Amino acid sequence: MVNFGNILQYLAVQSSQNSLSGEEYNITKMAVTTYALPTLPYAYDALEPYISGQIMELHHSKHHQAYVTNLNKALQSHIAAVASNDIAAQIALQPIIKFNGGGHINHALFWQNLVPASAAEASPEAAPSLSAEIEKRWGSLDGFKQAFSAALLGIQGSGWGWLVKEEDAGLRIVSTKDQDPVVSGEVPIFGVDMWEHAYYLQYLNGKAAYVENVWNVINWKTAEERFMGTREDAFKALKASI
Repeated sequence: MVNFGNILQYLAVQSSQNSLSGEEYNITKMAVTTYALPTLPYAYDALEPYISGQIMELHHSKHHQAYVTNLNKALQSHIAAVASNDIAAQIALQPIIKFNGGGHINHALFWQNLVPASAAEASPEAAPSLSAEIEKRWGSLDGFKQAFSAALLGIQGSGWGWLVKEEDAGLRIVSTKDQDPVVSGEVPIFGVDMWEHAYYLQYLNGKAAYVENVWNVINWKTAEERFMGTREDAFKALKASI
């Protein structure tokens, strides 16, 4: 389970010495924070034909923007509730902050781990260390893709599929429900959004075709950087983008 404290640690304003790694934070500092929609590193139609420009524009400018808007509103309400010592209001706001904060985190990571299919970064050759570890863990890249795709298609309802790195367990395939981000102790290597808004306008109920095609636009260079770094590194890059 991802708890409310973890979401606040991801999203709270840090001093120059602190980071998203879970160090001390001051909730009152959130009063000066307004989160913004990150700019995509490519055009809306750059991932075609695998993900349509229409989907990307709606997904980014409408769905992700809604998470940002609702997160900012909920954080301001939470600050007011803390200031007035309204415990009931603070508790009521926790799932709203968790959901919209997680949506902001997950989508910001997702945009970064996609790239146009024509780019060099779309080839697994851009991730030599990660590819070697994948082959060790799943026998081959194809074996990994089959396992990951099966996990994506096994998600019931809305959620995300992730390749993560754990300090002790190494690489793992995990899924998260709704907009929960990956749990503490896991480095998100890359994730795939399995909400219907990520594919339905193009693929309708053909979820398997979306899963098959998304492999063409995975940014393996970004995946390599996350694999070689730490959780703190991954979330420092995320913080800079949001």
